[in-house]
Amino acid sequence: MALDIQAYTVTLLWSNLLVSRSSAQWLNDASGHPTIKYSIINLNGEQMMVSWNATQNFPDRNVTMFYRFDEHEYKQCPQYILDQGYNTGCRFRTEGEDFHIFINDTAGTEQHYSDEQGVHAFFKPNSPENVTFKWADGNVIVQCNPPQHLRCLKMEFQYKNTLDQKWKSRKGKCCKIEEHGLDPAECYSFRLRLERSDNCNKVAYFSEWGAETLWKDGSSIDSCAIDPESNTIILLTSVLAAVLAVFALLMFVCRLQRIRRSIMPVIPDPKHMYLDLFSDHEGNFQDWICKTENVLVQAKVEDEEEECVIEEREVEDTRAEKSGSPKDCSMKHSG
Repeated sequence: MALDIQAYTVTLLWSNLLVSRSSAQWLNDASGHPTIKYSIINLNGEQMMVSWNATQNFPDRNVTMFYRFDEHEYKQCPQYILDQGYNTGCRFRTEGEDFHIFINDTAGTEQHYSDEQGVHAFFKPNSPENVTFKWADGNVIVQCNPPQHLRCLKMEFQYKNTLDQKWKSRKGKCCKIEEHGLDPAECYSFRLRLERSDNCNKVAYFSEWGAETLWKDGSSIDSCAIDPESNTIILLTSVLAAVLAVFALLMFVCRLQRIRRSIMPVIPDPKHMYLDLFSDHEGNFQDWICKTENVLVQAKVEDEEEECVIEEREVEDTRAEKSGSPKDCSMKHSG
């Protein structure tokens, strides 16, 4: 009897030791592996998408993913997302409020990572549906159908005209926004999307942009292109305006020069008066002054007739040569 009790005690201790060793091995695996970066998206409450960086987190090896919702059974990923032949994500239907994921090796025996999250913390809405635009006195009212999951949703409305390079944005509550100060005669591009704010999400997710629409004069149009005939008229008008502007500028410049000459006559620059004294007359001041005085007199009496007494000048020149006195350059003028 004593041997039976002793054998039972040994067996119980051995069983507890095996269980404790197994638990320690599982805890070491769960806590020893570094945390991987991955993303979770709940696509409008209909489909889940979990993705991770395969080359960074699991280099040169493939992994599998298992999941379950709430207390349901585990399932293997039905649709993997591939990157260079490696599993880098998984798509599966949303089937509950909370879900658990396990990333294992290819055989599914070794666990690399596990996590548990709430479905609605990663909600990404669909694009707005049935969007309407109403114009009234330069104001635009934008509306869309309320989505099924309306909680914590916001609207973002963007617009620009043909001259703008960047979109102008306005945010408001779902599902109505009113924008003021738009010119109905201009051509505008409109687009709209929904946002799940981070008050409800762990990550703020935007929907995809809805279809871009073009509007002018309060009506939807297909294109903002300018009519070719209107474009030709605008080009000709611009060319004519440029020619008239150049002509007016030339007339103004000519008029300004005439006024300036009448008010401020041109005064000759005195620095050029003595250049020919040395270049033409070799420094002979008397010879130079004679020529200069003759030029000044001729310029002053342009309409007067000159008379030059040649004989008197010859006599005077002869006397001057004999006496060595300088030449007399006086001229006689008659009215």
